[in-house]
Amino acid sequence: MEAKAITRHIRQSPRKIRILLDDLRGVNVESALNYLHFSKAKAAYQIEKTLSSAVANLMNKIDNKDVSVNSVYVKECFADGAPHLKRFRAASMGRISRINKKSSHLTIIVSTEKK
Repeated sequence: MEAKAITRHIRQSPRKIRILLDDLRGVNVESALNYLHFSKAKAAYQIEKTLSSAVANLMNKIDNKDVSVNSVYVKECFADGAPHLKRFRAASMGRISRINKKSSHLTIIVSTEKK
């Protein structure tokens, strides 16, 4: 059985979030939450919240039937691009330069079966 959680419009680029997500694929949820809780990366907070939500969704889906956090694994996790905030900064000779402030959508799928 599997469940998923999605967090949308995170104000961080998907590339920076993917750095942490690469370490979590296929890992036990308990060790993943432990890793994220003590990580210094800014993205770790949002990933931890989304992973906890996915586990809660799984528990709710199967009505807490003998499922412990030890038997749940991260099946898939990915970060996709979201709309940019378009900003401008003054450049030389009266021109402007464009700044794109990126955001992302985070999806985490947890499962009781390990691949």
